[in-house]
Amino acid sequence: MTQNGAKARLYDAFAASGKALASGKRLELLDLLAQGERTVDALAKAAGLNLTTASAHLQALKQAGFVATRREGVRIHYRLSGEDVGLLLALLRKVAERHQAAVPPALAAYLGEDGAREVDHEELRTRAEAGEIVVLDVRPVEEYLAGHIPGALSIPVDELADRLEELPADTEVVVYCRGEYCVLAYDAVRLLVARGRRAIRLNDGMLEWRLAELPVAEGAFT
Repeated sequence: MTQNGAKARLYDAFAASGKALASGKRLELLDLLAQGERTVDALAKAAGLNLTTASAHLQALKQAGFVATRREGVRIHYRLSGEDVGLLLALLRKVAERHQAAVPPALAAYLGEDGAREVDHEELRTRAEAGEIVVLDVRPVEEYLAGHIPGALSIPVDELADRLEELPADTEVVVYCRGEYCVLAYDAVRLLVARGRRAIRLNDGMLEWRLAELPVAEGAFT
């Protein structure tokens, strides 16, 4: 093989990875898997896909090496093949936001405005250790159990209105969800503020928290 031929083969291999990411639904599946391992059924339901379509997308991601599997009886569980896949997802979204003109208006339409102040990882940890805030995880319970910010309470956003009494009324709440582009935290802050609570947001979410190699707790909060 000539040097030019070898180079073309190499770049075609790179392009195969790009091709596997050329689907909004596949990126959404990676976003879900960044929260923890899931079955095909659970991924299909969370992403609003039928099983056949979800399986096809997952197979494309597996062939590209982005996801790995394990079998448990008749069930197949999917997970990201490495932390670097989560980093790639986070970087892709950030680059798209900065350089793709369609992203900022789409992002604004999706997240909406809540007027909330945001805190970074350092401020959250400092204020949580001082007992100044309550940290609230509003992701689905299975994602919380797979890994959460130590000390965070779990109240999924769709249960929040009925469980407000579980949050101290006189303490500021810092809300987080899956990542920087997750609407659940925005919805939770809007609800809390409408109910007269003081609520702000973490400026990103669990994906970025993991990528920063900060402490992660698993299982139920005690």
